[in-house]
Amino acid sequence: MTKTSGVPVLIVSGPVGVGKSSVVHEMFDQLIDRDIAHAVIDLDAFGISWPYGEGDPYNERMALRNLASVWTNYAASGIDRAIIARVVEAEADLAAYAEAIPGAEIQVCRLVASVDVLKERVRRREVGSSYEVLVRRSVELAESLDKSGPTDFVVETSGRELAEIAVEALAKAGWL
Repeated sequence: MTKTSGVPVLIVSGPVGVGKSSVVHEMFDQLIDRDIAHAVIDLDAFGISWPYGEGDPYNERMALRNLASVWTNYAASGIDRAIIARVVEAEADLAAYAEAIPGAEIQVCRLVASVDVLKERVRRREVGSSYEVLVRRSVELAESLDKSGPTDFVVETSGRELAEIAVEALAKAGWL
């Protein structure tokens, strides 16, 4: 594992239902097993507030402001790398992550799965009124990210064990 002078940040991106949250939690376990200091941040939780900011349909600005505050606490306690679960749709969006985490050296791991797998995962997970919206958003994101989503490397999640996916992503990022 190569240590850099900056802050290694691995953003795990991909469409709704691809497994971002599950994979980053498995990465947490894999890095603990190797005694590697890190923070795992599921950024969706940092933007759950209403009303959203004007012109910010996914409350991204709030989530990133909260990330900056939380990162200050992690850094003060000696944490020197971060894994973030969040959809990143455009290269330009990465600047806000670099602002929230000073010195960030960002890599984006895009998780992928077939449309059928995405739909099934969303169906199993979503029991409320947002099911139809999330299925549509998942398919839309899969197509959009394939065309223009920032990506340093891709990891397939269909039909694979979480540990295998997490270790592959961490290895590709140079963290293992």
